[in-house]
Amino acid sequence: MAVPMPGPTPAPDLSKAKAAKRATSCTFSGSNGYSLASVSQKSCETIVLSALSVPSGVTLNLSDMEEDTTIIFEGETSWAYAEWDGPLLQIEGTGITIEGASGAYLNGNGADWWDGEGGSGGVTKPKFFYAHDLTDSTISNLYIYNTPVQAVSIDNADGLTITDMTINNEAGDSLGKNTDGFDIGDSTNVVITGANVYNQDDCVAINSGTDITFENSVCSGGHGLSIGSVGGRDDNTVSSILFYNNEVKSSVNGIRIKTIEGDTGSVSGVTYEDITLSDITGYGILIEQNYDGGDLDGGTPTSGVPITDLVLENISGADAVSSDGYNVVIECGSSGCSDWTWSSVDVTGGKTYSCLNVPSGASCSD
Repeated sequence: MAVPMPGPTPAPDLSKAKAAKRATSCTFSGSNGYSLASVSQKSCETIVLSALSVPSGVTLNLSDMEEDTTIIFEGETSWAYAEWDGPLLQIEGTGITIEGASGAYLNGNGADWWDGEGGSGGVTKPKFFYAHDLTDSTISNLYIYNTPVQAVSIDNADGLTITDMTINNEAGDSLGKNTDGFDIGDSTNVVITGANVYNQDDCVAINSGTDITFENSVCSGGHGLSIGSVGGRDDNTVSSILFYNNEVKSSVNGIRIKTIEGDTGSVSGVTYEDITLSDITGYGILIEQNYDGGDLDGGTPTSGVPITDLVLENISGADAVSSDGYNVVIECGSSGCSDWTWSSVDVTGGKTYSCLNVPSGASCSD
């Protein structure tokens, strides 16, 4: 009996492959746009979010996109009130490009939550934007308005550049609290340039991470350019940080480094260069190793989180500090601070503080 010869191999069915091809651009708008964007995010090369109205208690969640996706915000994106932790917006991915179109803004409707207590009490308030797990990504020209509490949380990022972002919480001066601009942790190779931040807490706070730059920016109304608080987290290492060509005005603090009393970690290779201070009510420069939830709260400085290789260069703050404030405050543990270099540091107008364990190279009399 003859054995049948195998027939030709059938051509592959390309219909599924073609169906999987992403649409060049998808636009989502209105009250249902947030959910449609979420379920369709893998199907679009460019996601245009046009005048979205996000309902209460939900996250505008774009954390499952394909690589090299572009997100464009158009018009007003707004979030409705609910007592919850948030975040209101979450974006993750690799090679992600996030842009704000001309005239676009993201309205957190913070006044609905503001009660003067921030994250310490009162109604539960959602954090605004989780820019987490972003790799080789960019964010540009976003205008963020009235966040309930913290604005932008950057975590586990590697290779993130943020350009020309505005965070405007000016309306929260009476009741807004804990409206941090940028909180950064567990991240590397992050550059923030051209930011404009008006808020009621840290303009930027780097809690952990390495190779982070904050430059060419303006901070107003808040607590200045901060490292920490460092300690008490899974990652308590801060290294290779540059604050360059920034203005801090109408703020409680100018420059601040805070490490937690009794904890361990390290702060090294931090540079503040070409910083201009004006209208500072509390502390022009504040460096403390006894942080316990409040500035100079009476604790004893400890050396478990050493601050080394700290450079301050061209700090302009002549008559910048209120007469009730302090020009420079340094409270280091007995062996907590070393290898500091200060050059052309001019911070005056306030009182002189009796500093503790000031390392050579620094001065507490400016």
